[in-house]
Amino acid sequence: MVGLPYDFLLNPLGAVRSTFEKAISSGSNPACFDGKDWGALDPFRHFLFDQNGLSKVLFGHVPILNASSARWVQPNTLVRFRGMIQDMLGNEFYVGAYKDGSTWKTTKFTDSSQCPMGFSPDMRIWERRLLYCVPVPGQNYWTESSQLGDTNQNVEGTSENREKRHRVDANDIDHMDLLAPSNELQGSSSAKKMKDEQLSPGLQSQNIFTAATSSLSTVSNAERDFLPCLVKIYDTVESELKLNDVFEFIGVITLGTEPKVDKNEDDEFSNGLSEDLSVQFPPDTVPRLHCVIHRKLAVHDFLQTCHVFEPQTHQIREIRTALLNHLTVVLGNDGVAANFLLLHLLSKVHARVDSLAVGKLSLNLTGFNKESMSIFGNQLRLTVKSLLPFTEYVPLTVEYLNTASLAPKKDYETNRLVPGVLQLAEGSHLMIDETQLQTGTLSSVGVENARLLKSLMELQKVEYDFKYYKMDMTTDVQLLILSEGKSNILPADLVVPFQPSAVGSSAITDMVALEAWRWYLCNVRSLPHSIESEMQQVVENDLVAAKQADRSLASQDLSRLLTIGRLISASYGETCLSLEHWQIAKEIERLRKERLT
Repeated sequence: MVGLPYDFLLNPLGAVRSTFEKAISSGSNPACFDGKDWGALDPFRHFLFDQNGLSKVLFGHVPILNASSARWVQPNTLVRFRGMIQDMLGNEFYVGAYKDGSTWKTTKFTDSSQCPMGFSPDMRIWERRLLYCVPVPGQNYWTESSQLGDTNQNVEGTSENREKRHRVDANDIDHMDLLAPSNELQGSSSAKKMKDEQLSPGLQSQNIFTAATSSLSTVSNAERDFLPCLVKIYDTVESELKLNDVFEFIGVITLGTEPKVDKNEDDEFSNGLSEDLSVQFPPDTVPRLHCVIHRKLAVHDFLQTCHVFEPQTHQIREIRTALLNHLTVVLGNDGVAANFLLLHLLSKVHARVDSLAVGKLSLNLTGFNKESMSIFGNQLRLTVKSLLPFTEYVPLTVEYLNTASLAPKKDYETNRLVPGVLQLAEGSHLMIDETQLQTGTLSSVGVENARLLKSLMELQKVEYDFKYYKMDMTTDVQLLILSEGKSNILPADLVVPFQPSAVGSSAITDMVALEAWRWYLCNVRSLPHSIESEMQQVVENDLVAAKQADRSLASQDLSRLLTIGRLISASYGETCLSLEHWQIAKEIERLRKERLT
């Protein structure tokens, strides 16, 4: 077997330089590159996607960059980073190619150049985009195991692993509270398969601790779990990367290695924005990743089973039944509330008509007080966290509304977009607890925050404040409100009085079932949907009859019933509305309205 011509993992820049030299020797002129790919990416694509396969390579060799691995990854090696684009910092000019004597050299995918200072005709000024990326807001702890397995496990210096496993934060507690201990699971074939997939990252012990070790060791545990990344993008169409999109970036890591800028030297091209970046994003705590390959991620990419679990329609029905039974137990045997909760968790914006977000289904469960919130509310929160990859929780109070920064705002002094609570990735779930909301006076900030929340719920839009103007950014966030009475701040699509009759355990002992539920919620919600002509006539007749029976029904009420019907079909794994599912939709809506009277 012929070995790889380059060490892509430990010396990716060697592969870049080699392909550059090959391109130059073949007669190519660096002026023609203009920063574009001269063939350097093809060997990486072959290595990552063709030679060993993406799943095998990524789950076995390329380490994922996070707050834990940042303490041992080596600079100038190949890593991958998963995160949300929180800010777009513009473009940076740099000396991408220069002549050293009679030899052309490149500094592409590096922070600095070794070229002579000052401008020369034998220099080529290229351009790259700068993205400030962060771990996906609300990303739950269990999703980390889907990112290459545990990339620390076979690396010397395993005390870092033990520290990570022994460190318990809020997310760990939430996850462990929900999972009941089960010795049977540890010996199951599913558990064994998960263990077998956690392969060695291929990076061994020598010099694995970088200069960032000392700086990161001084921060708190909460800060340790959060690692932003400055991603430098090459050769990419601008429209491919958008604010709040979630991406996986594979590239060359530089951490704590950016040189200081000598202000006395006139080297504006080679340094570009590095001086400002070093002040705002210290390189010893905010690593730079020079992206070679990137791909946009969806919610299902954060599941362990996304690549192996493809049940048939009858299995989807079984998964639905099991999940609905579990949600019913969590909600105190309230079957009506459980049915609507399931539909809510399957909802997503699948179209936009004018200002309407078609497909959303926000839910307001009423009848909660402090006592029931401490029991059922906490169980529900833990359950949602265990089922969905990205979840956020907001305990709404007058003080919170008056002080919180919900919308992102542009700071022109630092030229940064200051993030807000509502800057969330598509597919996020937001639970709002109104049981702590008491009588009080809202300030102008509180009134504005209430308006922002209402706009998110009704239009699935968040207004970003750019000081001189405001811009609506579309989103797709599931909103669940828990309140004592109907929420006056957040008018949800569905108001369902919560009527529990028992207190059951929400612990999940079957990990196989849990993974199936996660797959179900993430994938079934994306099924296409249609209505046959015959069924369309039935629906139209029923909607006309409903309007004649109740003149108070508005267009949004009829639209909501159609959404419920579509979601019920999807919940059974069906892509076409059937008469049976339409009847179910009308029946559960009837039961809901009975509770409102």
